[in-house]
Amino acid sequence: MFASLRSVKAAVLGHNTNINATATLLKEGHVPISEDPCRGCADPCDEGHDEYPARFDIDMETQLLGSMKPFARQLVVSTGKTDWAHDVTSVFGSGAHYLDATSSSAHTSHLPPQLQHPQEKPILGVHPTSEGKKTTVLNGSHYSISSDQNKDTVLVLPDYKVVAEVERSSDGAKAFWEDLLSEKGVENKSNVLPYACVILLCSHKKRDNRCHIAAPKLEHGLTAALERRNWEVHSQLSEYDFVQKVEGDDAEAAYLAQLKNAAQSKRALILKISHIGGHKFAGNVIIYTPTGASIWYGRVTPHHTEAIVRDTILGGKIIPELLRGGMNLTREDGKKTLNDW
Repeated sequence: MFASLRSVKAAVLGHNTNINATATLLKEGHVPISEDPCRGCADPCDEGHDEYPARFDIDMETQLLGSMKPFARQLVVSTGKTDWAHDVTSVFGSGAHYLDATSSSAHTSHLPPQLQHPQEKPILGVHPTSEGKKTTVLNGSHYSISSDQNKDTVLVLPDYKVVAEVERSSDGAKAFWEDLLSEKGVENKSNVLPYACVILLCSHKKRDNRCHIAAPKLEHGLTAALERRNWEVHSQLSEYDFVQKVEGDDAEAAYLAQLKNAAQSKRALILKISHIGGHKFAGNVIIYTPTGASIWYGRVTPHHTEAIVRDTILGGKIIPELLRGGMNLTREDGKKTLNDW
C-alpha cells in the first residue's frame, strides 16, 4: 500500500526514476560514472551477502537524485556509540551541542584550489564545494583519541582532517571554530586523515530503525570487499596514525602532499553516524575521498557493497542508480575519475 501511494505521489510530482536518464545527465555534466552493466548482483543471489529483513520497506518510487542539500562541512564528533538521542545537537553538554551552537554558516571548506572543480552545468543534487554554506554536526561511532575525557576528536569533512583535542564546552567549541576559520586552518591541532577513503554509515535507530539494521550489514559487506583486495579497514582512530602535522613553509603544498599520501594508503575508515536525512532511502552511505569528493548513496543493500568498492572506491566512478547527490563530483581537463589529481 505504501509503495503504491508513493508511486502516485512521485508521478504527480514528475519524479524521474529512469536510471538511464540519470546516467546520461551525469555523464553530460562530466561526472565520472560506472557503465558496468553488472553494478550490483541479482537479488536473490548466491554470494553469501547479509540480507535485510523481509519487512524492510524502502522508498523505491521517489526520485533519489537530489535528495540531499549542499553543505559547507560535516563535523563528526566522537561518542563511541552507534545510536543517539533523536536530535544529537540538542543534548546539552555534548560536543555536538556546543559545536552546533557556535557554528558559523558563512564559510566553505578549506580544500586546496587544485581539488575544487568548477561545475559549468547545473545538475540536480550535484554541487560544487563553493555552493554549500551550512555546516552539519553529526555524532560518530569513533572514540576520542584524547587522554582527557572532556575532549572530543572531530572529523572535519570534506577538508579530510581530524582534530583530536576539542574541549567539550562553549569555549572549546569557539576555539575550534576560530582555528578552523582562520587562514591557517587548524594546523596546530589537526592532521590529515590517513585513509584512502572515509565511509560514513547512518545507524541512528532513534530516528529510523531501518538505518540501524542496514549499517552493520553494509559495514560487513564493505569490509569484506576491501579486505579481499588487501586493504586495511579501520572502525576506530588510533593516536599513532596522527603524528604528522600539516606544517612547513608552504602549508598548502604540505597539505596536498599528505592528501596524496593518504590516497595511496590502501586503508579505509568506516564509521557509523547519526541522522543525515532521507532515512526512507536506507541504507544511507557517504564516501569521502582525499581528492575532495563527497558521494551520497541511498537504497544501498549488501548486494551493492562489492560494486561500491570496485567501481567507486577503487575506480573513482559513480553508480547512478544509488546516487542521492554529492559535492565536488565533476571532472574535466582529462581527469576521468574522482581519484584523479
